[in-house]
Amino acid sequence: MKIGVPKEIKNNESRVGMTPAGVFELTKRNHTVYVQTLAGEGSGFPDKDYEEVGAVILETMPEVYAASDMIVKVKEPIAEEYKLIKPNQILFTYFHFASSKTLTDAMLDSKAVCIAYETVEDEDGTLPLLTPMSEVAGRMAIQQGAKYLEKPIKGRGVLLGGVPGVSPGKVLILGAGVVGIQAAKMAAGLGAHVTIMDVNMKRLRYVNDVMPNHVVTEFSSEYNIRKHIKTHDLIVGGVLIKGGKAPKLITKDMLKDMRPGTVLVDVAVDQGGCMETTKATTHEHPTYIIDNIVHYCVANMPGAVPYTSTIALTNVTLPYVIKLAELGWKEACQSDLTLNRGVNIVNGEIVYKEIADAFDWTVNSTRELT
Repeated sequence: MKIGVPKEIKNNESRVGMTPAGVFELTKRNHTVYVQTLAGEGSGFPDKDYEEVGAVILETMPEVYAASDMIVKVKEPIAEEYKLIKPNQILFTYFHFASSKTLTDAMLDSKAVCIAYETVEDEDGTLPLLTPMSEVAGRMAIQQGAKYLEKPIKGRGVLLGGVPGVSPGKVLILGAGVVGIQAAKMAAGLGAHVTIMDVNMKRLRYVNDVMPNHVVTEFSSEYNIRKHIKTHDLIVGGVLIKGGKAPKLITKDMLKDMRPGTVLVDVAVDQGGCMETTKATTHEHPTYIIDNIVHYCVANMPGAVPYTSTIALTNVTLPYVIKLAELGWKEACQSDLTLNRGVNIVNGEIVYKEIADAFDWTVNSTRELT
């Protein structure tokens, strides 16, 4: 198969769809890999590293799309790429369709086969291709939140770990999934007081078993959230509805109950955000302030640490890339139910129910589920 790895063009996105090590695994199986020049530079992988493992370096993105049967990326295509996508071409990347009708319409119109990293799902319900980026984002949520709590950037002026004689900062984490666990681990490591909330008691029991005593658990309800936002310095949104929009757990009216300079980090921004006042930001302009509350809602948080993120992502995506290349998407998905759950759009039809639900499309619409 001919596989293309274009350069990411989303704002400050320095990750790349595949490392040279991943490319080597494909070329040694006699697949052709086209890598756009400088695609890996931001992650620390120069063109010569790809050339040494047999990749063909192409100058432009249109050349990569035109030459390839399958495109392997990190982030969803943006407007400049829409016209480059061919019917029946496989796109394997993060899509998060439920948060963007424009993207969904564009991919339907392209007649491509869209396989989304974030909905590839194991039998036990885990999301193997989302997990490593959720781990990175969860840890970064605390790293960034701690920074934006500093007074020069309009935060409360709180040091999360405190110092002798001064109480540590307080962190509220919504969601005890991968993001929440990693955020709690980082916050606890800094010495902060951490409250983690979820509606899943099994997850809360797990947190209670593995975390230190200064990480406490509480059942998530509107009443409990409203109680805690009054006293916490950093609030991290880490909830996930597989393939669908995130629920709005922090509403605009709640901001008035928070102390000025409280920091909100919405890791769920890719799925529309779990805070009503969330709007996607970039690494170039990462924050905004509403009612004296600092919002950090960068839609590609792991892109700030591209070396770590790219290696972590290739570690989990490569086995599926190889299977798709060896068997073609139909046979690969028929033989692997985990991969099959990642198929979102096929030749102009939505085949993932939660995406249709997000836009109130039904099986009776012109874009029926297959």
